[in-house]
Amino acid sequence: MRTRTTGTSRRTSAAAAVAVLVLGLATACGAGDSGDGDKPAKPDAAADATAEANDPKDPGQVSEPPALEEQPKTIDPKVKGVGAGGGKELTETELAAAVLATGDVSTFKVDPMDGPPAQGENADDPACAPLTAMINGKPEPVASAAVYRQLLGARTGRPAISEFLTTHGTQGAVSLLSRLGDAVKACEDGFKGSGAGGSSTYSAVKRIDVPKAGDDTLAYQVTGDFEGDPVPLVFHVVRVGGTVATFYTANLEGTATPEIPSILLATQAAKLK
Repeated sequence: MRTRTTGTSRRTSAAAAVAVLVLGLATACGAGDSGDGDKPAKPDAAADATAEANDPKDPGQVSEPPALEEQPKTIDPKVKGVGAGGGKELTETELAAAVLATGDVSTFKVDPMDGPPAQGENADDPACAPLTAMINGKPEPVASAAVYRQLLGARTGRPAISEFLTTHGTQGAVSLLSRLGDAVKACEDGFKGSGAGGSSTYSAVKRIDVPKAGDDTLAYQVTGDFEGDPVPLVFHVVRVGGTVATFYTANLEGTATPEIPSILLATQAAKLK
């Protein structure tokens, strides 16, 4: 998976962005070693991205992603909670029923997504380990169950957002957000990650304001490096009891902070309560 850097513009497909999200910059995008022998298998999204890149209907390069379509202002009344707000530890089957699905938010369609590979990146600074855990798609402390979904704009297929819903127990979930908040502050000047696929450089980390949803909410941006270009990676994290929903997207087409609509967080929180 490559991004083109002719002139001042960059272009990648929505599926390619999702592949970056679940594999990390080094593994998904070929940073570090150029050989493929040690890289884990790409998820289906990566294969779709390759096919799209070779599609003659490909519209070509764009400098910035298109503006989001107008989002719903309120949660669909058909969305009902599953009772996770009291700290119940959901099983994988229960998570699959609780995670966002097509129809929950009218502006997005939702598809299953492969989980991350067994090996991911490790941070060079232990204080930044919670950040690489999220980039790996494996928030810490380790979840007892997890499901992964791909969210795409219903009309245009964009933006591409990945969601993982994980069970930690209330104490573990509270610790997860607390440790993440500490890491955002401690690693604001950047850090490095390394793994089987090579190494990645993250030049900055900053907290982002986000409307509260559920019991606790945290949003932040990690600025990575993708073949010499800065790549904003954005995470919105919502806790309901012992369950944590992580929404994760990247802008591979420019330097603007990509948006994650707040209606996604609010609807997911309502579906968990």
